[in-house]
Amino acid sequence: MDDPLVYLNGLLTPLSEAKIPVLDRGFIFGDGIYEVIPVYGRRMFRAEQHLARLFRSLDAIGITNPHGKAQWHALIQTIMDAHPADDQMVYLQVTRGVAKRAHAFPADVTPTVFIMSNPIVLPGAALRESGVACVTLEDRRWLRCEIKSTSLLGNVLAAQYAAEHEAAEAIQFRDGFLTEASASNVWIVSDGKLMGPPKNNLILEGIRYALIEELCAANDIPFEARNIARAEVFGADEVLLSSATKEVLAVASLDGQPIGAGAPGPVYQRLYAAYQAAKTA
Repeated sequence: MDDPLVYLNGLLTPLSEAKIPVLDRGFIFGDGIYEVIPVYGRRMFRAEQHLARLFRSLDAIGITNPHGKAQWHALIQTIMDAHPADDQMVYLQVTRGVAKRAHAFPADVTPTVFIMSNPIVLPGAALRESGVACVTLEDRRWLRCEIKSTSLLGNVLAAQYAAEHEAAEAIQFRDGFLTEASASNVWIVSDGKLMGPPKNNLILEGIRYALIEELCAANDIPFEARNIARAEVFGADEVLLSSATKEVLAVASLDGQPIGAGAPGPVYQRLYAAYQAAKTA
């Protein structure tokens, strides 16, 4: 679909014709919030959780939510229905709106709302069987990572670092402790227990974070959220990534060193199978 329909400020329009003013604060300052909702078989996956996070992020930066939950659902459904793919990734973005360039919040400004969808692209069977290579990086992003902001320059630089090193992800550490990757939550497995960093301002609480906890509980996998030192990551039996586009993905090597056996391990296999089952539940 070369020119799909998108939603922009109350109108459905071909993507090539969607335009915003150059003084939109999302363009000028990155002053906005976004969400990405996976769709399987034309059914949104964990939409309530994604919308709840969208609402939290809007509130955190003082943007008035332009729509109620039912209206958001209806708008997303409209874009989904206009797209030919059964499996999609719906992208939502809300910026503070258009105003004269000044750093402080403008008064009486109308938020800009944009929604589009693309076919979802998931890791192929070969990557699932082999696991992926990752690199490490010092986390130099701002300290409000729990807000899903469009201001993603820190993540972009981390992703570019990974690309330049032919790695799938850059796994980040702040003051010697694991935070997250450029676009993924990160987990380690030791002696059969899954562990992840605590939910705080240093990571984005991925929607898969709660899902992973649920899957662990349902499959008798011990789980713990705590600070994880760099040495623990390199010494783990398994390291996993999770995100909307990766779902759950095993890390086979980190900075050129094998993780565990250097291949996807048993906890990954169980969580991946459980994840697939959850998509159709």
